[in-house]
Amino acid sequence: MGQSSGIGVLDKAVAVLEAVAKEPCGLAELCARTDLPRATAHRLAVGLEVHRLLRRGPDGRWRPGAALAELAGGATDPLLDAANSVLPRLRDITGESVQLYRRDGTQRICIATAEPPSGLRDTVPIGTRLPMTAGSGAKVLTAWADQATQRAVVTDAVFGERTLLEVRRRGWAQSVAEREPGVASVSAPVRDSTSTVIAAVSVSGPVERIGRRPGARWAQDLLAAADALQNRL
Repeated sequence: MGQSSGIGVLDKAVAVLEAVAKEPCGLAELCARTDLPRATAHRLAVGLEVHRLLRRGPDGRWRPGAALAELAGGATDPLLDAANSVLPRLRDITGESVQLYRRDGTQRICIATAEPPSGLRDTVPIGTRLPMTAGSGAKVLTAWADQATQRAVVTDAVFGERTLLEVRRRGWAQSVAEREPGVASVSAPVRDSTSTVIAAVSVSGPVERIGRRPGARWAQDLLAAADALQNRL
C-alpha cells in the first residue's frame, strides 16, 4: 500500500483503485496486489462500483469506471469550460433548460446544464445517465456514432435508421414526448477541431410551451451554440 493519510478505509480504497488502474483484475488478483483480506477487498471494490469509480466487465474483472474520467475531466476539460460560457447564453435566448450530453457506449451522460431561474423546467442533473433509445440528444449522438453502436441502439430505439439519415442531412434532431411524457427537445452536434462529433447540446421543456415542432423554433440557435462551443475548444 502507498502513502498513508491516517484514514484507514480511504487508504485501502485508494489502493484498490490504483491496483485496478494498472490492469483489470478479479478478486484474487486484487487481494494479491493490495495485500487486503478477501472480504475487505470485495467490499471496497463493490462500493466503488456503486459510485461508478470501478466497473465490472463481461469477464467479471474490475476496471476503472466512468466516474473517474468525469471527475478528472471536470478540472481540465475544455468542453466543460466552453459550456460554462455558451450554455447560459442559450438558456437566456430560449428561456428553457439547456443540457450538454456525451456518449458512453450505448448511454448518454449529462455533463453540463443551464437552468432558467423559475417556471416549469426539464431538469436533468449533471451525471445523469440516459439511454440512447429516445430523445433528440440520443438521435444526434447515435447519428454520428460508429456503425456498431448505431445498430445496437436502433434495435431498441423509438427511431430507426431513416431518422438518423434525416438527422445527419438536416444537422439537428427534435423529439416530442419520447424520453418523457410532456417534454419536447431539440439538439445539435458539437464537434472538435477534426469535425468529430463529441457531444450534443440540447434545449428541452414542456411541450405545451415549446410546441410540437421545437426544431422550427430553436434549431438555428442550437446550431449557433454548437459552433460557439467548437470555436472555444
